Amino acid sequence: MTVAHRLALLALLALLTALPSTARAQRGWKAIGATAAGNEVFVETRSIKRTGDLVAANVRVVFTTPVKGSKGTFASYRTSATFNCTKKSLAAKENVYFADARGTKVIDRTVNKLPGFGPALGGSLGAVALTHLCTR
Repeated sequence: MTVAHRLALLALLALLTALPSTARAQRGWKAIGATAAGNEVFVETRSIKRTGDLVAANVRVVFTTPVKGSKGTFASYRTSATFNCTKKSLAAKENVYFADARGTKVIDRTVNKLPGFGPALGGSLGAVALTHLCTR
C-alpha cells in the first residue's frame, strides 16, 4: 500500500469517526456498536457471508450532521468489505457516499478492482465491524 493510499484511508477513517451519526437504522440493518466519536455503526445482516477466517459484509454510518465533500454534501456512507478475523484486517471493495440518510441518492461511488487488506484503526467504522463480525 502506497503512502498516498494510506493517507487517503486514514483521512476517510478519521472523517467517519469524527462525526456524530443518527440511530435511525433501515430495514435489514442492525446496529452493532459505535465509533470512538459516538457514531453508530450498522451492518446489513443479509450481506454477511463467512468463508473460513474471512467475513464479507456491507457496513454503514448515518451522520447526524451532513458532511460537505468535494462532490457534494453527504449524509451517509456505506462500504462493502471483507474482514480477515485472524489477521484483524479489512479490504474495502466498494465505498458509496449518499446525499440522504436513507442511502438512496448516490453522490460518489468507488470500486476497488483489487482491494488490499489493511489494519482496522482503533475506534473506526472498520474496527467496530471487525470486532462484531469476528466474535460470532
